[in-house]
Amino acid sequence: MAERSSPIGILPYQSLRELVRQQEIAADSAIRDEQLQPASLDLRLGPVAYRVRASFLPGRMASVAERLKHYSMHEFDLAAGAVLERGCVYVVPLLERLRLPPRVEGFANPKSSTGRLDVFTRLIADRSDVFDRVPAGYAGPLYAEIAPRTFSIVVRAGSRLNQLRLRRGGGPLGDRALHLLHQQTPLVRRADGDSGIAGGIAVSIDLTGETSNRLIGYKARKHTDLIDIDRAQHYDILDFWEPIQSRREPRLILDPDDFYIVASREWVSVPPDHAAEMIAYNPLVGEFRAHYAGFFDPGFGWEAAGGRGSRAVLEIRSHEVPFAMEHGQVVARLAYEPLTDRPDRLYGAGIGSSYQRQGLALGKHFKQEGAAS
Repeated sequence: MAERSSPIGILPYQSLRELVRQQEIAADSAIRDEQLQPASLDLRLGPVAYRVRASFLPGRMASVAERLKHYSMHEFDLAAGAVLERGCVYVVPLLERLRLPPRVEGFANPKSSTGRLDVFTRLIADRSDVFDRVPAGYAGPLYAEIAPRTFSIVVRAGSRLNQLRLRRGGGPLGDRALHLLHQQTPLVRRADGDSGIAGGIAVSIDLTGETSNRLIGYKARKHTDLIDIDRAQHYDILDFWEPIQSRREPRLILDPDDFYIVASREWVSVPPDHAAEMIAYNPLVGEFRAHYAGFFDPGFGWEAAGGRGSRAVLEIRSHEVPFAMEHGQVVARLAYEPLTDRPDRLYGAGIGSSYQRQGLALGKHFKQEGAAS
């Protein structure tokens, strides 16, 4: 594939690195190279957290710090680590701050490992009336709202729960452009051979399983120990999750407000000059939320980066009523967007990426052996 360069698109690794060098992305402690992903920046928690009475937005006329005076219940130190309790809402000032160029805007998502723990986290900027968006030309601090839903977690200053992408104009590809890109480099592989392109690439649920143990997903246990967000390959799966196996009828009934991890039927890939994002939950397809963490980096599932396709892992929660999921039911869509340049690093084992060539996979915090024992 011929390399391309454009003034419009998502900024790649090397452009983010240059913004750090120019102090347009800055922090009191040095920004580490490991925070810079192929098309995003991992954001770090600062040394102080606030337990708040309710989630809030500052609105156009106030800063987050000003709103915290009204909603904060107490302040506590994160330097040595602290517990964030499930069912509670916290706001944490981040170490990173921005001084964006006039035409560069930001948008954020939880990191994949954060979403797979059912930790609901959103980015807040001063004088904003929306979450997870940073307006072009913004200069100021950033904050994370954190609401653990299933597991209580341990975090500390420097923990990374969400990530930021920067964009200079542009936006997601339309279906015509997506078809052309799929013809040049396959984006999705399905058993029926259909690309599933309609308003993005359709992502459907696999309820048949791909191995002899018939494992199709996991349901989170309700009463568990703490999970340290910075520990990898540490926790036994069965202490936190109930494995779900396929049955004769390939369907799954979601219990209200329980949390499930399942996998897509499709194998997807992201070419090196594009990035992808899972499109937000659409209430017209059912009363559930699918996929908290939405960023797919350049090289995800791409063969030259060691992928040969990767399945999308979906975090699903039903609301209000039980909801029956059928095998092959579309639960989300994947939107693709071009980068300004091909990044100097791609998603994959070479940069320590956790989920290349993944099938059904829990977060990196859990030991992967013995999943269905």
